[in-house]
Amino acid sequence: MESAIYSERMSTSARVRADACPGVFATHDAADGPLARIRLPGGAITAARFRALADAADDLGDGALHLTSRGNVQLRGITRPGLAGRLAAAGLLPSPSHERVRNILASPLSETAQKLAQELDEALCAVPELAELPGRFLFAFDGGQGDVAGEGADVCWRDGAVLLAGEDTGLRVPAEHAVETLLAVARAFLRTRGTAWRISELADIEPLVRGIPGEMTEPREFEVNPGLPIGPIGDAIGVAAVFGRLTSAQARAIANAGNAVVTPWRSILVLGPLAADTGLITDPDAPSLGVSACIGHPGCAKSLADVRADAARVGRTPRAHFAGCERRCGKPAREHVDVLATEDGYLVDGAFVPVGELARTLAEKGTQ
Repeated sequence: MESAIYSERMSTSARVRADACPGVFATHDAADGPLARIRLPGGAITAARFRALADAADDLGDGALHLTSRGNVQLRGITRPGLAGRLAAAGLLPSPSHERVRNILASPLSETAQKLAQELDEALCAVPELAELPGRFLFAFDGGQGDVAGEGADVCWRDGAVLLAGEDTGLRVPAEHAVETLLAVARAFLRTRGTAWRISELADIEPLVRGIPGEMTEPREFEVNPGLPIGPIGDAIGVAAVFGRLTSAQARAIANAGNAVVTPWRSILVLGPLAADTGLITDPDAPSLGVSACIGHPGCAKSLADVRADAARVGRTPRAHFAGCERRCGKPAREHVDVLATEDGYLVDGAFVPVGELARTLAEKGTQ
């Protein structure tokens, strides 16, 4: 492999604090109560497990399922005990020691990618040392659609190509060796990471694939096409929830339709007939599809604004992400307009805009 393909990569500052990525046993203390993150490798979830999450949200939390940009689910306001036991009984905690490292994306419309994601999850949980991976480390399987390959995975198998931190390494491996290849990269990262949380933080990533069996080719640029089509897809349907917030009733409606795949775009592929009038977005032209937002005030103590309320008032916008503070939680990997809250307004792509001017400013962005 030519080391020149990594010549422009620069190492970031070394991480010096502990990884606080939330899970089920290590929750995050948000302003609205403890937050638990449940990993769904590949986004795949059975109807029974969806119902179990809806019940847990009602009985233990705020009554909603919050979808994440990694195809996982968060429960907020968990103020009553018993969550871990419920999830284990539903099969959502196959390995308590690995629960924070089961971060696996997979193309929702690719049978190959979905199958590989489940195989990797099983193999990952069987390797004790890999429980030490940072909670931010991300695996991905892209069936060739280019959908999840652009979502910032540390290591991604894309229809044979092996990508590290979004860059093609030139290594090509067939599907039957994809799982072992990604695990080999993860082991190599653990040996060499120091205090890094992500592969993108390493100054030299070429050694991570050195010695892995496969064909070496010239690295190439791949097109990315993120997103799940919204609306009918054969016998299935792609749906979305406003700001990725599913009520427990909506989650049960999806479960009544059958199994599903939660995507990193806060949408859901429902693998059966969905009842009407669920309140879920099924129109690909719905204005709210272009807008995402962090939880904002009052759910987050760091947020400077109720960003979801402000975002809901602006109407049709270009693809934009509203963030309540500079952490920009939940921002999409793809290109978007950056809308950052300040004490007295917003910065829209770095330029100050009063709240009352947001709609006009974003509408103008959409015509540029």
